[in-house]
Amino acid sequence: MSDAHSEQSFIRTPKQLIGVVAGFFLVIVIGIILLVSFVTNDKLAGAGTNSLGPEAVAQRLRPVAEEGFTLRDANAPKVLQAGNAVYAAVCAACHTSGAAGAPKVGVAGDWNARLAQGYDTLVKHAIEGIRAMPAKGGNPDLENVEVERAVVYMANQSGAKFKEPAVPAPAAAPVAAAASVVPAAANAASASPAAAMPAAAPPPAPAAAPVAAPAVASAEVGKALYNSACIACHGAGIAGAPKLADKAAWAPRIKQGNAVLYEHALKGFQGKAGVMPPKGGSSAPDADVKAAVDFMVASSR
Repeated sequence: MSDAHSEQSFIRTPKQLIGVVAGFFLVIVIGIILLVSFVTNDKLAGAGTNSLGPEAVAQRLRPVAEEGFTLRDANAPKVLQAGNAVYAAVCAACHTSGAAGAPKVGVAGDWNARLAQGYDTLVKHAIEGIRAMPAKGGNPDLENVEVERAVVYMANQSGAKFKEPAVPAPAAAPVAAAASVVPAAANAASASPAAAMPAAAPPPAPAAAPVAAPAVASAEVGKALYNSACIACHGAGIAGAPKLADKAAWAPRIKQGNAVLYEHALKGFQGKAGVMPPKGGSSAPDADVKAAVDFMVASSR
């Protein structure tokens, strides 16, 4: 007769089953509490703390408030832009699409004849303007060296091998000369006090009355300025500029009145559809700019 082996469970009564289930859930709850305590181990800011004080709030906001901003000294020297930055901001409007006959960047065939003229000629035309090309691309605030960098960038993208232009050194102030003049003047004044006293100045001569410039120049002057500067954008409708003789595009602008048109032309204007640089990027007198506005308005009624 073989021995019978049977396994018996340690849970034999309903009370034991309830105890086991309760213990299982208790272990889970304790584990969750320990996990939450571990995750939130840092000190929390709440009631009874200085978390809402001005200094604490400013400290929390500082990384966000200063994100993407660089504090600049107003008296610090101007930071010159790189050639690709000037191209993207100013030159790309025409030299990407070839508008107004501008050579496209990267198309060697458009640049061959211009590169043959030489570096100095290209830079001269870019700074002073030529035909539909406004001076400095329509941004008179650019330094000459920034325009040169843009020329080098575009030319090198189109087959040239120009070197990056060097930044001209600032002119040194004549400190030594000024220092030598001051002691000499002091010595002269101490040696002869009577001679140092200035003589009575003669009465100033009456100033001649200035000749008032005309408020608006002639129509011929306005037409000439249009052909030399304004045509770059208003001839082809670049950057949202209303094309000359396009009555539908000019109608809402003409309704604003000449005063508004003059102000936008002289001071510049940035709208939803495009940007108008001050004086169209030229250095023409205010009267000539107004005459150019009158010419475009008269041609677009």
